[in-house]
Amino acid sequence: MKKYFGPAVRLTLVMIVLLALCYPLLIAGIGKLAPGNGKGETVTLDGKVVGYALVGQKFTDDKFFWGRPSAVDYNAAGSGGSNKGATNPDYLKLVQDRIDTFMVHNPGIQKSDIPAELVTASGSGLDPDISPAGALIQVKRIAAVRHLPESEVAKLVEQHIQKPFLGLFGPEKVNVLKLNVALEQAK
Repeated sequence: MKKYFGPAVRLTLVMIVLLALCYPLLIAGIGKLAPGNGKGETVTLDGKVVGYALVGQKFTDDKFFWGRPSAVDYNAAGSGGSNKGATNPDYLKLVQDRIDTFMVHNPGIQKSDIPAELVTASGSGLDPDISPAGALIQVKRIAAVRHLPESEVAKLVEQHIQKPFLGLFGPEKVNVLKLNVALEQAK
């Protein structure tokens, strides 16, 4: 018994040092190399932090681009999606309500032209990005409200399209918060 006790204690102590001290320090060090030094990439406007680039925010004013709806009202402390299936009547009513709201605020848009991400919540409820089509379909409304040429607003969208990682992985996307900050700066 004594023969096994000593090595077990030593191995336990070595693993505690490795896993409770060295590994967290290594990960924290790697995090310091990330944008925002591991604290998240903040977005600023006029020197004031207005949000985090990787967390969606609620925009409902017609002068801003709208992001993807959230089942948790963009609460990062309790992220999650709806548990309702695609054929659930309550879910279908909610999506139809979102479509109706979008069409009221974007007259002249056909229901079939609305990208799905503008009326369906993401799995986390915190998705900060929409597709380029989701941004471009809102250009007419924003240009009219802000009294800007549509071409200028569309150009801003084009400038904020993030290409797939290494040109291969993932779709093109537009960060809604960064786009709205650029829109505010363009006024």
